Amino acid sequence: MSDVKTHFTPYQPKAGEEYMNEQQREHFRKILNTWKGELSQDIDRTVHTMQDEVTMFADPNDRASQESDMTLELRNRDRERKLIKKIEETLAKISENEYGYCESCGVEIGLKRLEARPTATLCIDCKTLDEIREKQVAK
Repeated sequence: MSDVKTHFTPYQPKAGEEYMNEQQREHFRKILNTWKGELSQDIDRTVHTMQDEVTMFADPNDRASQESDMTLELRNRDRERKLIKKIEETLAKISENEYGYCESCGVEIGLKRLEARPTATLCIDCKTLDEIREKQVAK
């Protein structure tokens, strides 16, 4: 998966700047749209590559190896497809001026956390509690 965040300079808020103002929303909109574009290109490239590489091997081991590789590739692309959906949901939140606030408690998620994970929907405290609950349920 491409790491689009390396293409962007972290947002530097000015002193007293309002949280999630238009400049900040535009910054994250650009990051998300670029990331979505790169993921879409990866998916398209995989489809074309898989179509080009379909070969019927006579040897069952070679055929099994190719099928295993294709399954792994499809699983990765499915994960990316789900991420694109999450990016689109995040872009909708930006358009509705609901981006950057925790869905659980309503506090600011924070610019640094959003730089690290632009699709974050929980503040660090709520995410930590969520992960602790997941671990307890898994036991």
